[in-house]
Amino acid sequence: MAFKWNRRTFMGSLAAAAAWAVGGRKAFAQQGGSALKLSGFGESGNVYDELGVTTVINAQGTMTVLGGSLPRPEVEAVMALGGKHFVSISELEAAAGKKIAEMLKLPEGYTAAVTSGAAGAMQSGLAGILTGDNEKYIQQLPDLMGLKSEVIIQKSHRNPFDHQLRGTGAKLVEVETAEDVHNAINPKTAMLHFSNFANDDGKIKVEEWLKLAKGAGIPAMIDAAADTPPVSHLWDYANMGYDLITFSGGKAMRGPQCAGLLLGRKELVRCALLNNSPYEDTLGRGQKVGKEEIVGMVKAVELYLSEDHEALNAEWQKRLDTIAAQVTKINGVSAVNVVPGIANHVPTMQITWDPNRVSLTARELSETLRKSKPSIVLGRNQQGIEMNSFMLQPGEAEIIAERLTQAFRAHSA
Repeated sequence: MAFKWNRRTFMGSLAAAAAWAVGGRKAFAQQGGSALKLSGFGESGNVYDELGVTTVINAQGTMTVLGGSLPRPEVEAVMALGGKHFVSISELEAAAGKKIAEMLKLPEGYTAAVTSGAAGAMQSGLAGILTGDNEKYIQQLPDLMGLKSEVIIQKSHRNPFDHQLRGTGAKLVEVETAEDVHNAINPKTAMLHFSNFANDDGKIKVEEWLKLAKGAGIPAMIDAAADTPPVSHLWDYANMGYDLITFSGGKAMRGPQCAGLLLGRKELVRCALLNNSPYEDTLGRGQKVGKEEIVGMVKAVELYLSEDHEALNAEWQKRLDTIAAQVTKINGVSAVNVVPGIANHVPTMQITWDPNRVSLTARELSETLRKSKPSIVLGRNQQGIEMNSFMLQPGEAEIIAERLTQAFRAHSA
């Protein structure tokens, strides 16, 4: 007999998934009226303690090395529901992409795809531009024999993430001025790439870069991995006219850590997906995105769009103020609030101190906090330390304030 969804079975499954996401000593799943008790690994409710791994108070932000962000319980609940059925991944990707594009109100002719992070979006996006829907070309990547093979990028926009572009076999051609771009464009040019977090560093800004690409009839991709908030960036670059846009899903949107978004023109997104899992003999076969991550990303976008972003900013600033109020009581210690212009555009605080009054270097302070339990991870610059609070959990700002105060006092003259 086929299983039929009704309100009772749906709500039971949703409640069970939510309980699983929240965790605790007795995680369980509800199915058919019987409770399944979690035993063995995970029974304590803290899998990291069981593995002997120190958990982290994250005051540095949505860093992949720290696990990105913490997905919302609703996202985890939807992911659990997604794991209850088999589906065609290709059909699911198309449906999810259409739903996300509708929620974001992307321009006509645009859609979305859920990828393995922004990095996966970059590689599959470029791969789709290189190969189109030609099966022979898809299978031969990163061999670019017979294909366009060059991507133009500003020298100041080079970064470790462009390894994803080079992974397709493409050669990155560095430029600095608009004249350089005109001189670099040739029949081998496949794409112009823009790293948005480096917008202030390059001579060619985001809108001019797009105009250069449009003038030459060449697709333009923008890497906007950490460019939310503000939420409007999810549609700003599409409305601007960029052909492909990449975002991380496991950062401020708090979706699955291994998920990202590729937004762009329908044909280009379609070809990008053909270069990706679940299709075999493709460059992106190893960048698998599961059904659970795909539906989880849809829910993450829905929740992110409905948030009160002004209230969130106020809460994040309040946490920083809590820390500043304590540490600045120490002679020689000062705190300044800033907001990065582009990536990680959230309230951020820089703490500096007079070395004649506090005999402690930024490196020593950072290492001391990192080695504590729980470990506290924050940023460091030439003047001192810096932190943001949008990944902090309730009560963690107070812990940071206490640990910083202790460290400063211990080294005060």
